[in-house]
Amino acid sequence: MKSNYKKLGQFIQDVSVKNKNLNVELLLGVSITKRFIPSIANTIGTDMSKYKIVKRDQFAYGPVTSRNGEKISIALLAEDECLVSTSYTVFEIVDKEQLDPEYLMMWFRRSEFDRYARYMSHGTVRELFGWEEMCDIELPIPCIEKQREIVREYNVVNNRIVLNEQLTQKLEDTAQSIYKQWFVDFEFPIPKEYAKLIGKPDLNGKPYKSSGGEMQYCDDLEQEIPIIFTYSKLNELISHKKGNAFKSSDYVEDGVKIVKVSNFSDKTVSGSTCNCIEYSRKNEFKSYVLTHGDILISTVGSWPSNPASVVGQVVKVPKNMDGSLLNQNIVKLKPKEDAFQNTLMLALSRKVFSEYVVSGAQGSANQASVTLEHLLSYPLIQGDKDTRLSFSRIVKPLDLHRSNIEEENISLFETRKILLKKLAKA
Repeated sequence: MKSNYKKLGQFIQDVSVKNKNLNVELLLGVSITKRFIPSIANTIGTDMSKYKIVKRDQFAYGPVTSRNGEKISIALLAEDECLVSTSYTVFEIVDKEQLDPEYLMMWFRRSEFDRYARYMSHGTVRELFGWEEMCDIELPIPCIEKQREIVREYNVVNNRIVLNEQLTQKLEDTAQSIYKQWFVDFEFPIPKEYAKLIGKPDLNGKPYKSSGGEMQYCDDLEQEIPIIFTYSKLNELISHKKGNAFKSSDYVEDGVKIVKVSNFSDKTVSGSTCNCIEYSRKNEFKSYVLTHGDILISTVGSWPSNPASVVGQVVKVPKNMDGSLLNQNIVKLKPKEDAFQNTLMLALSRKVFSEYVVSGAQGSANQASVTLEHLLSYPLIQGDKDTRLSFSRIVKPLDLHRSNIEEENISLFETRKILLKKLAKA
């Protein structure tokens, strides 16, 4: 053990405080992204006095590591207090002047820690990373001033990532709001040609439905739509390509990245966990090559109650994944009309589409799948050509801005990984 490496056990203590007085109501779980998240457990009729209380600057972790995405679920609480299931282990740092909680959480975020936890896990039915194994961890513990300096440096990068994620969400919300106004509420600006056609040129640019735009009933959709709009099934508007079943025996450490459902993350693709094949073999799979902006949908995944990699999840290929390859259980969509690209992504990102996918999905309790026939039969309302082009001109800059921010975040993620790796030399 290096001179500044010490065993964690001398700095932490187990905490097990039950919610006996029912003073705490907020129930959270811990995700493999190492965050506290809202619990999906059904607590109706549950005795909440048996749940554990977690307080600010305390940790909670799930000792079960098998079937957990090769990661350990652990997080540091930033709120005042919450409840967690008794299946979690709660602990705290004995003396924060010896070990900073955020510094320790940085160590837990390292991919090397996940690999260590999996290696040290044991058990027959379930593999566990128990309290003894947690206490036996060896890590560098420099002076508290150095720890806090490292935390500050990390937080500068991390806070920028969080800010960028908030900005991209606002851009997404803005685009979705415009989409709803135009293609759900039908309050898009009346096209000049339509206003002239009905002999009311003064209506040009006014909101369609509230200005008396003519509607027609669509039997298939069981609703009224603007008379200048059409209804189509998804397969009429796009071409599609199913992914290839790559063999795990072909994977190499560095090469062309292969996009799997497990690489889907918040409407984009995370390349950090992708498997690879040799660069020299890329030409063998040229029909499966992805380009920036491609829309991908998972045809196999978990049910919505287990949001790890949900069936019907929709993502867009980012710039840094241009030239990667498409794996099985994913279908790539390409609109027949370029102007429809942004509209399609917004339409398929809506809750109504995910509900449609789930309505036709089948499978076991752990995994769901959906057929291409069901997926591509999704009904879409399509605006007239002028409306489609106008909408594309409005949302394209929003999408470009979001893409630029996401590209910046990719660099920041790499910087964050480098900072976490440097902890070993602290």
